[in-house]
Amino acid sequence: MILEAARKVLQIEADSVREQIRNLGPDFENAVEEISASTGRLCVTGLGKSGLIGQKIAATLSSTGTPAYFLHAAEASHGDLGMLVQGDTVLALSFSGETPEVVRLLEFARERKVRAIAMTGQPASSVGRAADRVISVAISQEACPLNLAPTASTTAMLAMGDALAMAISEKRGFREEDFAALHPGGRLGRKFLKVKDLMRTADRIPLVTRETPMTEAIHEMSRKMMGITAVVNGRGELAGVISDGDLRRLLENDRSLLARTAGECSHARPKTISAEDLASEALQRMQQAKITSLFVVDDAGSLAGAIHMHDLLAAGIA
Repeated sequence: MILEAARKVLQIEADSVREQIRNLGPDFENAVEEISASTGRLCVTGLGKSGLIGQKIAATLSSTGTPAYFLHAAEASHGDLGMLVQGDTVLALSFSGETPEVVRLLEFARERKVRAIAMTGQPASSVGRAADRVISVAISQEACPLNLAPTASTTAMLAMGDALAMAISEKRGFREEDFAALHPGGRLGRKFLKVKDLMRTADRIPLVTRETPMTEAIHEMSRKMMGITAVVNGRGELAGVISDGDLRRLLENDRSLLARTAGECSHARPKTISAEDLASEALQRMQQAKITSLFVVDDAGSLAGAIHMHDLLAAGIA
């Protein structure tokens, strides 16, 4: 009996979402056009359960490229109306369409010449009449056995809000990179980190000139703790590198190593990367070459930075 009741609720709510496909029409399309073209913010408002759904819709809009905020309909008439300014657009949620606080807010918006869109289960209601256009979220029944508690209606409103947010996002050409930029702390944000976001610069780069004695080059490698140092020419261009592995191999064959210069001991054509490349690309190159560091150069070949496997690990790339 318990599972049967749960299945019935899920079936009714699934049906209510499917009903929203039929509710789509010119008003929805025009709402997407207006919001996409707006240079202001989208003010999402509601009360009670509709207000809770509104908070989630505002959050979804903001995270997909549409600047949005939630304005509590009751608090609006006690000072918070100052959040709503000309250039904004209102998205008012009320399933019954007769929420007095929402109606008053829409009347205020009309006085201030702020465009308003209503999302309601009763398009001919007071809220519907007070708005410039109406998106219907009408359903056949609630999932509540008493047909009273907001259940299927809030599910339908949430689904329509997602449909609105995604349609606006596509209209504005919102890309995966844009999403990552708004979610820098998430997995996708890390995926789009660039080398320039993580690379070591200035005094943190292990760096010597071709003329630097090897004793000083070894000291620079130890001091910067990357297990490698760049060797540059007089123009600041990367001319070679010396790694811990190079030192071991050289010492096996040449005991006079410490009497030589960095230029004499470095190997040319080091593996490099651009600051604009993705950090994930740096990881891939390190893994392929079985190395732990890369030097970053600009288009002219000048040294711009350095990146170590530890930097990638710390950022959650590896």
